[in-house]
Amino acid sequence: MTEPIRLSKLMSQLGLCSRREADSYIERGLVFVDGVKVTELGIKVLPSQTVTLGHGARTQQASRVTILLHKPVGYVSAQPEKGYQAAASLITKESRFKDDKAPQQFDPSQLFGLAPAGRLDIDSQGLLVLTQDGRIAKQLIGADSQIEKEYLVRVNGKLDEAGLKRLNHGLRLDGEALKPAKVTWQNADQLRFILKEGKKRQIRRMCELVGLRVVGLKRVRIGKVKLGDLPPGEWRYLQEGEAF
Repeated sequence: MTEPIRLSKLMSQLGLCSRREADSYIERGLVFVDGVKVTELGIKVLPSQTVTLGHGARTQQASRVTILLHKPVGYVSAQPEKGYQAAASLITKESRFKDDKAPQQFDPSQLFGLAPAGRLDIDSQGLLVLTQDGRIAKQLIGADSQIEKEYLVRVNGKLDEAGLKRLNHGLRLDGEALKPAKVTWQNADQLRFILKEGKKRQIRRMCELVGLRVVGLKRVRIGKVKLGDLPPGEWRYLQEGEAF
């Protein structure tokens, strides 16, 4: 027999929201189990039961924004560090991509609770996702995320077939085996990496293990969303119907 689990945990597993958001919705009477309103924190339910969000919760979620930024080199993904600015400081009305087709109007309030869903180190550039939506953050950086991230990596050094095979599968970082990757030559001095994980400075460290030095790194895709022609330092909204 299936054991009951906390309602907030089930809501997270179902992709309805994060656990913290679930507790907030439950307290405010915005969660229904089999059509019955639930307001008791910590309540347990069966995974087979039907959980739905009330109108207020759905409206709140619909108002949350997700922003796609082309982070330039020299900016940190999250909290600002000494001498460096956070990538979020680039998100202004003036830096919005002129060809952004999304209907939203920029408002500074959209910066509240906006956090990067994944890292892109200070020496790298490319697609960075910042979101107010816990569902998207979980999808991109949750422990069980299977979303692909694609990078173009310019390198110095020599790489033989054995080294290329090791980049695809067989390397270890921090005492753990890396998940299989897809690594191919893009041209004479550039590799294409497709990963499903994101350890700190992972690609640079992988390259070091096979005798290569990274001289340029650019993330061009996360899941189904591509960087495209978004210029460095500019941003656009994730559009309705666009998904990772």
